[in-house]
Amino acid sequence: MGVIYYDHGLLAWIIIGLIAGWLSGTVTRGRGFGCFADTILGMVGALIGGWIFFKLGIRAFGFLGSLAAAFVGAVILVAIARLFAGSRD
Repeated sequence: MGVIYYDHGLLAWIIIGLIAGWLSGTVTRGRGFGCFADTILGMVGALIGGWIFFKLGIRAFGFLGSLAAAFVGAVILVAIARLFAGSRD
């Protein structure tokens, strides 16, 4: 198994987190939790997604690989957050 290599600066991680958080909020809920929460979920999701990718032996490189890992992790986080937050409709 190889190590997933993420060589992005802070601004790139914020952008990846924002995109992954927004996508995951849209996919799992129909709307996000707000810009700040979506960004945090996306960035934390990147760590979780990276760990999941590593455990499954999936190598993710570059912006799209980082976005894919962040998206997977963020979807998991948003689904968990949705369980605890309940319905806001």
